[in-house]
Amino acid sequence: MNVAGLEYDSRRVEKDFLFFAFPGSRADGRRFAQDAADRGALATVSESPKPADFSGRWIQVEHGRHALATASRNFYAHPDERIFFTGITGTNGKTTTSYVIDAILRQAGFITGLIGTIEYQLAGERRPAQNTTPESLDLMRFAAELERRSGTHLTAEISSHALALGRVYGIRFHTAVFTNLTRDHLDFHHTMEGYEAAKRLLFEPIEGPSPLWSVLNADDPASAHMTGGATRVLWYGFSDGAQLRAENIEFTLDGLTLDLIYESSRQPVQSTLTGRINVYNLLAAAGAGLSYGLDLATIARGIAACPAVPGRFERVSEGQPFLVIVDYAHTDDALRNLIQAARSLATGRVITLFGCGGDRDRTKRPLMGMAAAELSDFVVLTSDNPRSEHPLGIINDAMVGLRRFDTPHIAEPDRAKAIRRAIEEARPGDVVLLAGKGHETYQVMKDRTIEFDDRETARRVLLSFGYGPEKKPGPKREGGE
Repeated sequence: MNVAGLEYDSRRVEKDFLFFAFPGSRADGRRFAQDAADRGALATVSESPKPADFSGRWIQVEHGRHALATASRNFYAHPDERIFFTGITGTNGKTTTSYVIDAILRQAGFITGLIGTIEYQLAGERRPAQNTTPESLDLMRFAAELERRSGTHLTAEISSHALALGRVYGIRFHTAVFTNLTRDHLDFHHTMEGYEAAKRLLFEPIEGPSPLWSVLNADDPASAHMTGGATRVLWYGFSDGAQLRAENIEFTLDGLTLDLIYESSRQPVQSTLTGRINVYNLLAAAGAGLSYGLDLATIARGIAACPAVPGRFERVSEGQPFLVIVDYAHTDDALRNLIQAARSLATGRVITLFGCGGDRDRTKRPLMGMAAAELSDFVVLTSDNPRSEHPLGIINDAMVGLRRFDTPHIAEPDRAKAIRRAIEEARPGDVVLLAGKGHETYQVMKDRTIEFDDRETARRVLLSFGYGPEKKPGPKREGGE
């Protein structure tokens, strides 16, 4: 029996394929077994029993995604043994760190692949991202295609969901990077212990080898549990235990400068990124570069060549006398980091707009409200992706934390109106933060998904206030300036 291909989506099954049927929260994959069989599938592979009304071949396994991962590695002849995989996990910073690592590797002359939240890149070709971390089959297929294009290095964001579900089961990682651990995704993992345990699977896998290198944040206590069985561990950060450190850090409107310190070497670095959190991201990326034997000069050139990451502290500029920043921050820790970065650039106030996602961890909503109120001068509370929840209910949850401080604030569930209100509030020298959605170009409602981009919305508002090429003075306010 020759297997022509593997699939977990029955719509893509062809003759002599194996179809993998997973149980899911929305649909049971077994429902599509007959469709797969009708399309020519050799058999269905599932951890669930064969349905009584299905007469085709059925292979029952202990864990469906583990089986898919093993089959995928075998089908594509183990590309992870020839392609150098770098996996990045942690609550915040995965996307930015992945972009910087990829820029460093390309600067060193490698043909690379990148998989993450914003997009996938394969040998310079950009593709839309389906998931932060795709299924193992998609990863192996991607790696095999990268190899055919003479690629050598693949950098991937590895989410806690992917680790817990087994999407990277058995994959060989050359380098595993840990950014940090703060509260998030408890709707899925239920406890911080469960969340941390999922992250640890990248460093101590259930099956397959531990990474050759672990690059760990020396300033995050959770890193002590991520050492795993790696042959080499490289610690980065500001604490005494860090082997890779940053000194002489300066933040400007155009980015940051610092000195990388490793062993007895010092290397000046310039980056378009800014904020203390991005110093950590740059250190993590530099650590990955060191794991591949690159020198600090090459790493510095890669950092300098890395463009601004979409939706991560991204400026919207139409000639206005204040900053407008769009960022993906959607946890209380990320929001604190974002506001602190803005504070270092503001000569006036920090105005923070944020919302909380629906059908997600409700316990972080008041914490986000507290973070915004404690550190901002004015807060606009609005909707993020409300999904099936009522926007006002989500706002009320966040308001519990926000009202613990006397910070002036308003609530406006319509995100477009809220962005207009936040920008209208700004004076010269202020920083307006539009937090939560970052690179996203949509908003998920209860009954529909609409096109929505914080960056484009902010740009339209600025233009409507008279900014732009002619740099007019902006909106009039009652009582004047």
